[in-house]
Amino acid sequence: MSDEDPATEDEMRAWARDEACRSGYLVNEDERQLGAVIKGLVRNRERFGARYCPCRIRSGDPEKDAAIICPCVYREEEVAADGRCHCNLFLAPES
Repeated sequence: MSDEDPATEDEMRAWARDEACRSGYLVNEDERQLGAVIKGLVRNRERFGARYCPCRIRSGDPEKDAAIICPCVYREEEVAADGRCHCNLFLAPES
């Protein structure tokens, strides 16, 4: 498995945990939410060739849509402001 190209749900879960650890975040442990986001990431990767955030709408323009490849460009600001990203995949570390 490549860190850049997780293909299965198990690989995507491992990627998300690794990404969170590298970035200083936590992965949401709520299985219902986590499962929905992971399935959406895998589905978008299969259909569109990238880990497009399942909580955002693709425009169809690969240059514009690059901003919503997970981890999206909005994650850092959203976690700082809300304690979580829009999808609830990445969470601020517990204080």
